[in-house]
Amino acid sequence: MFTLRRWWDRHRLQIVLASLALGAATFLRQTHGAALYETYQFLTRPFQPDIERKVVLENAQVQELQQRLTELESQNQRLQALLGHVSATKQTGITAPVIGRSADHWWQHVLLGRGSQDGVKVGYIVAAPGGVVGRVISVSPNTSRVLLLSDPSSRVGVTVSRSRNMGYIRGQSSNRATMEFFDKVPDVRQGDVITTSSLSQLFPAGLPVGRVESINLSKSPAPEAVIELTAPISFLEWATIYPHTPSSQVDVVPGEPAKLRL
Repeated sequence: MFTLRRWWDRHRLQIVLASLALGAATFLRQTHGAALYETYQFLTRPFQPDIERKVVLENAQVQELQQRLTELESQNQRLQALLGHVSATKQTGITAPVIGRSADHWWQHVLLGRGSQDGVKVGYIVAAPGGVVGRVISVSPNTSRVLLLSDPSSRVGVTVSRSRNMGYIRGQSSNRATMEFFDKVPDVRQGDVITTSSLSQLFPAGLPVGRVESINLSKSPAPEAVIELTAPISFLEWATIYPHTPSSQVDVVPGEPAKLRL
């Protein structure tokens, strides 16, 4: 008995410390260190920045940016109204099948199975999934002839959606078109979206035309880009005709004489 007491007196401190350490380790494992983390946060809080205040400020900045975005969208809608922006796809269209297409003029014209009896008029816009296809150039009671964007004689005013640089496109008898810019050093990149221009006299502004495939800034007399037309002109079977009254029968190209689009 005396020997056991002497052993306890000699090792009591180590046993107590080991028990405390084992109990603390078990507690931390069961609580995943939450108590230790809270203690650390409490002790170091005076030396940390005001996190709650920072979060509040960040939330306020996010809300401000959202409000600015809403305001910009509202301003954009008003500006489009002032510029006479018209989205043909929001109007009621006339669905028409392609009933005629000459192999010799595959990329120039198509004949649609809707005409004046269906309300179609010369100058109406023709679109397909992907964007604008062309415009109606002649009408009979039951058919409409469409001049395609891919026709080399076609000239359509367009703009780069991102930078708003303007120019015009002419067809290449394929699903590609050439865009010639009015600016000598246009802000244009591969992949940029091309839409009809607000200066176009034949088409409403903002209609999707295609995307920039390649750029030649050294082209003379003006920089050019190859545009991949997004509408499926090469295998067109159906199209939609949208009402539109062009301001003239020509799209005026600066530096060039006006050309009839008939």
